[in-house]
Amino acid sequence: MSFQAYLDKIEEKTGLTPRELVEQAKARGYDAAGVKAGVICDWLKEDYDLGRGHAMAIVHVIKNGPGISDKHVGRKGPHGDPTNVLWLDGKATNPLNA
Repeated sequence: MSFQAYLDKIEEKTGLTPRELVEQAKARGYDAAGVKAGVICDWLKEDYDLGRGHAMAIVHVIKNGPGISDKHVGRKGPHGDPTNVLWLDGKATNPLNA
């Protein structure tokens, strides 16, 4: 599954866009440097029933922003992403889905 597909699935499961989850995390102070991934994963599990893999995708965006490594960009197959910038505003508004 591509990184973007993880974010799209999170939106399906929670009803919230990745950006909305990131904003909630920031409001809780989870974007602070010392906050461990496990704390964020626990919150996402408790409030949204997200598993560790999906939660870690959100952790990445909280801690690093929407940029991802070029490692899988343009790669064919299920793990390839079309760009190194993740779309956080919902899959319905993603221009790559048009």
